[in-house]
Formats: sequence, structure tokens, C-alpha cells
Amino acid sequence: MTNILETFSNGLGISLVVFLPLVSAIFILFIPKTQEFLIKITTLGASVVTFLLSLIVAYQFDYDKAHTFQLGNKLSWIESINSNYEIGIDGISLPLLLLSTFISVLAIIYSFEHLPEPVNPKGMMSLILVLETGMNGTFVALDLILFFVFFELVLLPMYFMIGIWGDRTVRSVAGLKNEIETRLYASIKFFVFTLFGSAFMLLGFLGLYFRGNKTFSIPELIELGTSGAFTGTFATLVFAVLFLGFAVKVPMWPLHTWLPDAHTAAPTVGSVLLAAILLKLGSYGFVRIALPILPEQAKAWAPAIAILSAIGIIYGSLACLAQTDLKRLIAFSSVGHMGFVMLGISSLTSIGINAAMIGMVAHGIITGLLFFISGSMAHTYHTRDMGRLGGNMKLLPKTGALLGFTAMASLGLPGLAGFWGEFMALLGAYNPLSGLNITVFRTSMVAGAIGTVLTAGYLLWMLQRVNLGEPKEEWIGQDLHDADNYELAAWIPLVILTVLIGVFPKLIFGSTNDAVINLVTKAFGG
Repeated sequence: MTNILETFSNGLGISLVVFLPLVSAIFILFIPKTQEFLIKITTLGASVVTFLLSLIVAYQFDYDKAHTFQLGNKLSWIESINSNYEIGIDGISLPLLLLSTFISVLAIIYSFEHLPEPVNPKGMMSLILVLETGMNGTFVALDLILFFVFFELVLLPMYFMIGIWGDRTVRSVAGLKNEIETRLYASIKFFVFTLFGSAFMLLGFLGLYFRGNKTFSIPELIELGTSGAFTGTFATLVFAVLFLGFAVKVPMWPLHTWLPDAHTAAPTVGSVLLAAILLKLGSYGFVRIALPILPEQAKAWAPAIAILSAIGIIYGSLACLAQTDLKRLIAFSSVGHMGFVMLGISSLTSIGINAAMIGMVAHGIITGLLFFISGSMAHTYHTRDMGRLGGNMKLLPKTGALLGFTAMASLGLPGLAGFWGEFMALLGAYNPLSGLNITVFRTSMVAGAIGTVLTAGYLLWMLQRVNLGEPKEEWIGQDLHDADNYELAAWIPLVILTVLIGVFPKLIFGSTNDAVINLVTKAFGG
């Protein structure tokens, strides 16, 4: 056992966490399509082993040195441009890596009996595994080119998930002469928006390369950035393009418009993975790259980011109150919740960035569970129209109870995971980094506080329409099936985590706190 752990310390463990799903996806392509159970069990086995490997990585991690990059490696990759296969984790990336491997397991368990039409286990399962490689890789990459490759790798699997297995209803779109299927419109919009943002992000990476002694190494660029190597108009332009690239992925208002369409059209597991992990790639990019490498520009942009975050919180909540589609309501709620994450980051304080970290994890768990439940309800009722639903506690008591619990967690009820991110983000905004415009931040804090009230309003309104009251006549006498064992196996672990993190937030802060304090101290001197 000791020899295995020593072997893992040289980067092998992290590399296996990243590439085992990809290798398994390639292996699955050679399994005959008729062997459905073999395809499913192979996929599940690969994801479970990947999750166990990530737990070994977490066990090996030295939490007393959480501010340093650990358990990684640096190998020559593209010598001509000095780009290396450089990987490692610190206290900021570890919780997100664990979240990614964990959610992937649950998504596959759910898919055992809930594959969308057209049923194609080989295609869906292999795409989930490729997606997992992209997500895991983004959280451990310490080279800008490697980061970009993994960051973009998630684009194609999600595009195909939405485009092939998405909502087949037909919709009219302004500017188009003919109607188009929802899934095609949403997949194209998702692809164009994220590719647009990534193109700008790549320009920023190239700028850092040419001004940063021609290195793509993130640790080296952080050292250069904190020593004042990137200044003036150049640094402002680089931060601007990085902001565009990451803000699209978060997504921040007003770059959010692809998200409700993608969520509404995506199959259930696609929505879960998109909400739980993919949205975190953008906010993680801010914390890992933009803030520590360009600290002075982060200070200059912080008030604008706070304002946009506050607008996103209010806008997302008001948009939720206008929805009739249950899944679309949950999609718009992500705009508001990620607004709290970005509000915490914009404060540039240890409290605010810690709030963002626990907010990212909590949002992944809670909103992922909401999409699981809404997807199962849509499968049972064959509708997401809240006007047709009602009395769900009588028709599907287990599903209804879990929906009620998750809604309470999402609105930030104390004692559950959603509380800490919102509460601490508001604290960070009240007392931002010294030198920032305190009026802007305290106004944003007030807007965020109003947003928490609106969040409670739309979630309680949703529960009233969906869970409470008497069932509609169309459902009386129907053979409606409550949550099955596969669904409960995917949902109950998320319920447990929601409670554990709510009661013991140190599960996250024990990893992130020292790393965040080190980031703030080195970059901003506070």
C-alpha cells in the first residue's frame, strides 16, 4: 500500500483520475452495441474507480500545505513553444476535482434506467466519460495550453448530448424563416457562445506567453504577475479577454442567454453535469488564472464584476418568477446562484473567495439534484409545465419530499450547504479588499440580500404549484411511478452531502482556506 501511495505522489494518481475515463470511453466504442449491460457496467466501473482514485489523491494531499501545488508532475510536451504537461492540485482545485468525479458516478447510475431517446448506451456513456476527462483535467492543469485543451474538450460531448438526445419540440426563433427543433437551436447556441468566449481567452493566454518570458506555466506566470510583470494597457486588455472567456462559461449576466436554452433542451444527465461541473470551469478560471496573474487589473475590474454579479442575482430571480417550465426555472436559478459566486470573488477577500469556493460546490450538489428530480418528473408526467402539475406530494411522495428538501437547500436555508456561499459572499461584499469602492460593493450586497428574498419567493412559489394542492384531473387514475432504486441511489448521496456541508462547512474550508489566504496575500497583500 505504501509503495502505491508513493507512486501516486509523482503525478500518476492525478493522471489516472484524468485519463482513465477517456481510455474507458475508447474501450467502450469496441463493445458491440447489443451488449447494453456490459457497456453500462464498464462505464460505471470506470467512473467508480476514477472516484476512488480521487479519494486516494485527497487522502495523500497535505492539508497543512494546501496553498502549494502537490502530487503533480511536469513533463515536456510541446518543446517548440515551451508548453509542458504540468499538473497538480492545491486546496482550491481539490474540492472541485472530487465534485467532478463524484457527480459523474451519480450521473451514470441514474442513466442505467433513464437513457433518453434515441436509446444509445454506447454513445451516451462514452460521451459522459469524455466529458469527465475534460472536467477533471481542467481542475488539475497547471499549463495554460493544457488548461485550454481540457477547457475546450468539454464542449463537444455536451454539444452532442444536447443535439442528439435533447428536447425535440419545435420552436420559432426570431430571425429564422423556418421553425427549428429546440435541441438543435440550443446546441448551436451553446457551441457558438462558448467557442466565442474561448477564442478571446486563448488570445489572453498568448499575450501572457509573449510577455511572460515565453512560458505557459501557471505557477511561473503567477510569480511574474504578483511581482508586477504585467502592467498598463497590455494587462488591461489581457484581463478583458480572459474576463470574456471565463464570464461566458460561468455564465455572468449579460452573457448568460445560452444557459437557459441549453439546460431546457439537454437530457437530464446533460443538465446535471452542465450545472454541477461545467459552470464551475469559468469561476475556477477566474480564481486560478485571472486573479493571481493579473492582480492589479483584478482590482480595477472588481467593482464592475460586483455590479454585474448583483444584476445577475436580481435578474435570475425575477426571470424565475416568470417561468412556467420547471426545468427552465431551475436553469435561470443558476444565473442567480453563480452571481453570488462571482460577487464573492469580486470582493478579493479571503472570506469572499472562500464563499465562492463553497458556493461552487454547494451549487453543484443542490442544483444537480434539482435537475435530477425535474428530469424524472418530466419523464413521469411527460410535461414540465408547472400549470399542469400539482399535488405532487400525493402522487409521488418520495420525489415530492426530495424536491421540497432540495428547494429549501437552494434558497439558502441555514444548516444546509446553500447557506454558506450566499451568507459569506454578502459578508465579503460588505467589507471588500481595502482600496475598492466600498459604496459599489455595499450596494451590491444589498442587491444580493434582496436576491435571497426573491430566491425564497420563486422556490416557495414553485413548491406551491408543483408539490402542494390537489392533483389535476388528468393524473387521477394514471399509473405514475415514484422514484425508483436507480434514482434514489443517485439522489440520496447528494442529500447527505447537502446536510454534511451545511453542518460541517470545514469539509470544504479545511481544504480551501489556506490556499485562498495565500492567494489573497500574494496577489493583493491582504
